Amino acid sequence: MVSSEPTPKKLTTIEDYKTFLDKFDTFMLDCDGVLWHGNRVLDGVLDTINFLRQNGKKLVFVTNNSTLSRANYVKKFQKLGIEASEKDIFSSAFATAVYLKEILKFPSDQKVYVIGESGIEDELREVGIQAIGLTEDNGTMMNHSDFGQIEPDATIGAVVCGFDLNLNYRKLAKAFMYLNNKKQNIHFILTNDDSTFPAPNGIFPGTGSLAQPLIHALKRQPLVMGKPNKPMLDCFFSNYHTDPERTCMVGDRLDTDIDFGRNGNIATLMVLTGVNTEEEALDPNQPIKPSYIIQSFGDFAKAKDA
Repeated sequence: MVSSEPTPKKLTTIEDYKTFLDKFDTFMLDCDGVLWHGNRVLDGVLDTINFLRQNGKKLVFVTNNSTLSRANYVKKFQKLGIEASEKDIFSSAFATAVYLKEILKFPSDQKVYVIGESGIEDELREVGIQAIGLTEDNGTMMNHSDFGQIEPDATIGAVVCGFDLNLNYRKLAKAFMYLNNKKQNIHFILTNDDSTFPAPNGIFPGTGSLAQPLIHALKRQPLVMGKPNKPMLDCFFSNYHTDPERTCMVGDRLDTDIDFGRNGNIATLMVLTGVNTEEEALDPNQPIKPSYIIQSFGDFAKAKDA
Protein backbone atom coordinates (compact mmCIF):
# COMPACT_ATOMS: atom_id res chain seq x y z
CA MET A 1 0.00 0.00 0.00
CA VAL A 2 1.45 3.35 -1.04
CA SER A 3 1.68 5.87 1.80
CA SER A 4 -0.50 8.97 1.46
CA GLU A 5 1.56 10.98 3.95
CA PRO A 6 3.60 13.98 2.73
CA THR A 7 7.20 13.37 1.72
CA PRO A 8 9.51 14.21 4.65
CA LYS A 9 11.55 17.40 4.35
CA LYS A 10 15.30 16.75 4.41
CA LEU A 11 17.20 19.33 6.47
CA THR A 12 20.57 19.94 4.84
CA THR A 13 21.48 23.63 5.17
CA ILE A 14 22.04 25.99 8.08
CA GLU A 15 18.96 27.93 6.96
CA ASP A 16 16.96 24.69 7.12
CA TYR A 17 18.21 24.09 10.67
CA LYS A 18 17.30 27.61 11.84
CA THR A 19 13.83 27.53 10.28
CA PHE A 20 13.14 24.13 11.82
CA LEU A 21 14.31 25.11 15.33
CA ASP A 22 12.16 28.24 15.30
CA LYS A 23 9.05 26.07 15.00
CA PHE A 24 9.47 24.24 18.32
CA ASP A 25 9.92 24.87 22.04
CA THR A 26 10.17 21.26 23.26
CA PHE A 27 12.16 18.38 21.86
CA MET A 28 11.47 14.80 22.93
CA LEU A 29 14.77 13.05 22.32
CA ASP A 30 15.33 9.34 21.92
CA CYS A 31 18.79 8.37 23.24
CA ASP A 32 20.28 5.22 21.68
CA GLY A 33 21.03 5.98 18.05
CA VAL A 34 20.26 9.69 18.42
CA LEU A 35 22.58 10.95 21.16
CA TRP A 36 24.97 8.04 21.50
CA HIS A 37 26.02 4.57 20.45
CA GLY A 38 26.88 2.52 23.52
CA ASN A 39 29.16 4.81 25.55
CA ARG A 40 30.15 7.07 22.66
CA VAL A 41 28.37 10.38 22.19
CA LEU A 42 27.76 11.12 18.53
CA ASP A 43 29.65 13.99 16.92
CA GLY A 44 28.15 17.42 17.53
CA VAL A 45 25.51 16.23 19.99
CA LEU A 46 26.94 17.98 23.08
CA ASP A 47 27.22 21.27 21.18
CA THR A 48 23.67 20.88 19.87
CA ILE A 49 22.25 20.23 23.35
CA ASN A 50 24.03 23.27 24.79
CA PHE A 51 22.97 25.43 21.82
CA LEU A 52 19.31 24.47 22.14
CA ARG A 53 19.23 25.07 25.88
CA GLN A 54 20.93 28.43 25.49
CA ASN A 55 18.08 29.35 23.17
CA GLY A 56 15.41 28.38 25.68
CA LYS A 57 14.45 25.01 24.24
CA LYS A 58 13.19 22.30 26.60
CA LEU A 59 14.78 18.89 26.13
CA VAL A 60 13.20 15.70 27.48
CA PHE A 61 15.07 12.44 26.98
CA VAL A 62 12.45 9.83 26.10
CA THR A 63 13.79 6.30 25.93
CA ASN A 64 12.41 2.79 25.64
CA ASN A 65 15.53 1.49 27.37
CA SER A 66 14.39 0.10 30.73
CA THR A 67 17.76 -1.14 31.98
CA LEU A 68 18.56 2.01 33.97
CA SER A 69 16.54 4.02 36.48
CA ARG A 70 16.33 7.77 35.99
CA ALA A 71 18.85 8.23 38.80
CA ASN A 72 21.31 5.94 37.03
CA TYR A 73 20.55 7.58 33.71
CA VAL A 74 21.62 10.88 35.25
CA LYS A 75 24.94 9.25 36.16
CA LYS A 76 25.34 7.95 32.61
CA PHE A 77 24.53 11.37 31.18
CA GLN A 78 27.11 12.95 33.47
CA LYS A 79 29.80 10.46 32.38
CA LEU A 80 29.03 11.33 28.78
CA GLY A 81 29.21 15.05 29.51
CA ILE A 82 25.46 15.68 29.10
CA GLU A 83 23.75 17.79 31.76
CA ALA A 84 20.46 16.24 32.86
CA SER A 85 18.31 15.80 35.96
CA GLU A 86 15.78 13.08 36.73
CA LYS A 87 12.92 15.33 35.60
CA ASP A 88 14.54 15.56 32.16
CA ILE A 89 14.40 11.78 31.68
CA PHE A 90 11.29 9.85 30.71
CA SER A 91 12.00 6.14 30.37
CA SER A 92 9.79 3.11 29.80
CA ALA A 93 10.78 1.83 33.25
CA PHE A 94 9.57 5.05 34.90
CA ALA A 95 6.40 5.08 32.79
CA THR A 96 5.70 1.49 33.82
CA ALA A 97 6.03 2.35 37.51
CA VAL A 98 3.78 5.40 37.13
CA TYR A 99 1.20 3.38 35.21
CA LEU A 100 1.05 0.62 37.83
CA LYS A 101 0.89 3.07 40.73
CA GLU A 102 -1.41 5.80 39.38
CA ILE A 103 -3.49 4.14 36.67
CA LEU A 104 -3.84 0.55 37.86
CA LYS A 105 -3.72 1.48 41.57
CA PHE A 106 -1.51 -1.55 42.19
CA PRO A 107 -2.14 -2.96 45.70
CA SER A 108 0.64 -2.29 48.19
CA ASP A 109 0.50 -5.87 49.49
CA GLN A 110 1.23 -7.40 46.08
CA LYS A 111 4.53 -7.84 44.24
CA VAL A 112 5.74 -7.48 40.67
CA TYR A 113 7.85 -10.24 39.15
CA VAL A 114 10.42 -8.59 36.89
CA ILE A 115 12.20 -9.97 33.88
CA GLY A 116 14.65 -7.19 33.24
CA GLU A 117 17.47 -5.24 34.79
CA SER A 118 17.85 -2.90 37.74
CA GLY A 119 16.12 0.08 36.13
CA ILE A 120 12.69 -1.50 36.40
CA GLU A 121 13.08 -2.68 39.98
CA ASP A 122 14.52 0.70 41.06
CA GLU A 123 11.64 2.68 39.54
CA LEU A 124 9.01 0.33 40.99
CA ARG A 125 10.50 0.59 44.46
CA GLU A 126 10.73 4.37 44.09
CA VAL A 127 6.92 4.52 43.90
CA GLY A 128 6.48 1.99 46.72
CA ILE A 129 5.87 -1.18 44.70
CA GLN A 130 7.56 -4.42 45.74
CA ALA A 131 9.64 -5.98 42.95
CA ILE A 132 11.30 -9.40 42.83
CA GLY A 133 13.18 -11.49 40.28
CA LEU A 134 16.48 -9.74 39.69
CA THR A 135 18.26 -10.88 42.83
CA GLU A 136 16.62 -14.29 43.05
CA ASP A 137 16.90 -15.52 39.48
CA ASN A 138 19.84 -13.85 37.76
CA GLY A 139 22.43 -16.45 36.79
CA THR A 140 20.48 -19.38 38.23
CA MET A 141 20.58 -22.44 36.01
CA MET A 142 17.61 -24.79 35.95
CA ASN A 143 17.42 -28.58 35.99
CA HIS A 144 14.48 -30.81 35.13
CA SER A 145 13.97 -31.51 38.82
CA ASP A 146 13.39 -27.79 39.45
CA PHE A 147 10.00 -27.69 37.71
CA GLY A 148 8.31 -29.01 40.84
CA GLN A 149 9.58 -26.01 42.81
CA ILE A 150 7.92 -23.43 40.56
CA GLU A 151 4.41 -22.80 41.82
CA PRO A 152 1.69 -20.13 41.64
CA ASP A 153 2.24 -17.26 44.05
CA ALA A 154 -0.78 -15.38 45.38
CA THR A 155 1.40 -12.38 46.25
CA ILE A 156 2.33 -11.73 42.60
CA GLY A 157 0.02 -9.19 41.00
CA ALA A 158 1.94 -8.39 37.82
CA VAL A 159 4.74 -9.57 35.57
CA VAL A 160 6.81 -6.85 33.91
CA CYS A 161 9.20 -7.73 31.08
CA GLY A 162 12.00 -5.49 29.90
CA PHE A 163 15.38 -5.91 28.27
CA ASP A 164 17.35 -8.56 30.13
CA LEU A 165 20.94 -9.56 29.36
CA ASN A 166 20.59 -12.37 31.91
CA LEU A 167 17.36 -13.85 30.56
CA ASN A 168 17.16 -17.55 31.38
CA TYR A 169 14.67 -20.39 31.34
CA ARG A 170 13.95 -20.10 35.07
CA LYS A 171 12.71 -16.55 34.63
CA LEU A 172 10.51 -17.53 31.69
CA ALA A 173 9.14 -20.54 33.59
CA LYS A 174 8.26 -18.48 36.66
CA ALA A 175 6.67 -15.69 34.62
CA PHE A 176 4.64 -18.23 32.67
CA MET A 177 3.47 -19.96 35.85
CA TYR A 178 2.30 -16.67 37.39
CA LEU A 179 0.58 -15.40 34.24
CA ASN A 180 -1.02 -18.75 33.41
CA ASN A 181 -2.77 -18.93 36.78
CA LYS A 182 -6.47 -18.68 35.85
CA LYS A 183 -7.44 -17.99 39.46
CA GLN A 184 -5.68 -14.62 39.48
CA ASN A 185 -5.89 -11.62 37.18
CA ILE A 186 -2.16 -11.01 36.78
CA HIS A 187 -1.17 -7.92 34.80
CA PHE A 188 1.22 -8.66 31.92
CA ILE A 189 3.26 -5.57 31.00
CA LEU A 190 6.06 -5.13 28.49
CA THR A 191 8.21 -2.03 28.97
CA ASN A 192 8.61 -1.77 25.21
CA ASP A 193 8.32 -4.01 22.17
CA ASP A 194 11.38 -2.89 20.19
CA SER A 195 12.37 -5.83 18.01
CA THR A 196 16.00 -4.67 17.91
CA PHE A 197 18.28 -2.00 19.34
CA PRO A 198 21.41 -0.28 17.97
CA ALA A 199 24.85 -0.99 19.44
CA PRO A 200 28.25 0.35 18.36
CA ASN A 201 28.93 -2.66 16.14
CA GLY A 202 25.46 -3.40 14.78
CA ILE A 203 21.84 -4.22 15.54
CA PHE A 204 20.83 -6.81 18.16
CA PRO A 205 17.56 -8.39 19.43
CA GLY A 206 15.53 -6.06 21.65
CA THR A 207 12.91 -6.40 24.37
CA GLY A 208 10.08 -7.26 21.99
CA SER A 209 12.05 -10.20 20.66
CA LEU A 210 13.02 -11.47 24.11
CA ALA A 211 9.38 -11.49 25.26
CA GLN A 212 8.15 -13.65 22.37
CA PRO A 213 8.49 -17.00 24.21
CA LEU A 214 5.99 -15.83 26.84
CA ILE A 215 3.63 -14.22 24.34
CA HIS A 216 3.65 -17.35 22.19
CA ALA A 217 3.23 -19.78 25.10
CA LEU A 218 0.47 -17.79 26.79
CA LYS A 219 -1.29 -16.79 23.57
CA ARG A 220 -1.76 -13.46 25.27
CA GLN A 221 -0.70 -9.96 24.30
CA PRO A 222 0.86 -7.80 27.03
CA LEU A 223 0.14 -4.15 27.69
CA VAL A 224 3.07 -2.38 26.05
CA MET A 225 4.25 0.80 27.76
CA GLY A 226 7.04 2.12 25.56
CA LYS A 227 7.01 4.13 22.36
CA PRO A 228 4.92 4.23 20.21
CA ASN A 229 2.12 3.11 22.51
CA LYS A 230 -0.57 5.30 24.05
CA PRO A 231 0.14 4.58 27.75
CA MET A 232 3.63 6.08 27.39
CA LEU A 233 2.22 9.04 25.47
CA ASP A 234 -0.48 9.72 28.06
CA CYS A 235 2.07 9.58 30.87
CA PHE A 236 4.35 11.99 29.01
CA PHE A 237 1.79 14.73 28.41
CA SER A 238 0.39 14.41 31.94
CA ASN A 239 3.91 14.92 33.33
CA TYR A 240 5.19 17.72 31.09
CA HIS A 241 2.11 19.65 29.85
CA THR A 242 3.81 20.69 26.63
CA ASP A 243 2.08 22.33 23.67
CA PRO A 244 1.78 19.56 21.04
CA GLU A 245 2.02 22.07 18.21
CA ARG A 246 5.38 23.33 19.53
CA THR A 247 6.73 19.86 20.38
CA CYS A 248 8.85 17.61 18.17
CA MET A 249 9.81 13.95 18.66
CA VAL A 250 13.37 13.16 17.52
CA GLY A 251 14.33 9.54 16.91
CA ASP A 252 16.05 6.97 14.71
CA ARG A 253 13.28 4.35 14.42
CA LEU A 254 10.18 4.61 12.28
CA ASP A 255 8.14 2.00 14.18
CA THR A 256 8.80 3.44 17.65
CA ASP A 257 10.02 7.05 17.76
CA ILE A 258 8.33 8.37 14.63
CA ASP A 259 5.09 6.45 15.15
CA PHE A 260 5.07 7.68 18.76
CA GLY A 261 5.07 11.28 17.58
CA ARG A 262 2.43 10.58 14.97
CA ASN A 263 0.19 9.00 17.60
CA GLY A 264 0.42 12.24 19.58
CA ASN A 265 -0.17 14.42 16.52
CA ILE A 266 3.19 16.10 16.94
CA ALA A 267 5.96 16.76 14.44
CA THR A 268 8.71 14.18 14.07
CA LEU A 269 12.37 14.35 13.08
CA MET A 270 14.23 11.23 12.00
CA VAL A 271 18.02 11.06 12.33
CA LEU A 272 20.07 8.69 10.19
CA THR A 273 22.52 7.61 12.90
CA GLY A 274 20.52 4.67 14.21
CA VAL A 275 18.27 1.87 13.01
CA ASN A 276 16.33 3.07 9.95
CA THR A 277 17.73 4.50 6.74
CA GLU A 278 16.64 7.39 4.55
CA GLU A 279 15.66 4.91 1.84
CA GLU A 280 13.32 3.13 4.26
CA ALA A 281 11.73 6.41 5.34
CA LEU A 282 11.16 7.54 1.74
CA ASP A 283 9.88 4.18 0.50
CA PRO A 284 6.43 4.82 -1.08
CA ASN A 285 5.16 1.66 0.65
CA GLN A 286 6.28 2.86 4.09
CA PRO A 287 3.14 3.88 6.04
CA ILE A 288 5.09 5.62 8.83
CA LYS A 289 6.88 8.73 7.66
CA PRO A 290 8.66 11.45 9.66
CA SER A 291 7.90 15.12 9.16
CA TYR A 292 11.60 15.86 8.76
CA ILE A 293 14.87 14.01 8.19
CA ILE A 294 18.37 15.08 9.19
CA GLN A 295 21.67 13.24 8.90
CA SER A 296 22.53 13.66 12.59
CA PHE A 297 21.10 15.48 15.59
CA GLY A 298 24.60 16.90 16.03
CA ASP A 299 24.22 18.84 12.77
CA PHE A 300 22.12 21.51 14.51
CA ALA A 301 25.30 22.75 16.24
CA LYS A 302 26.33 24.20 12.87
CA ALA A 303 23.59 26.83 13.26
CA LYS A 304 24.92 28.25 16.55
CA ASP A 305 27.34 30.69 14.92
CA ALA A 306 25.16 31.51 11.92
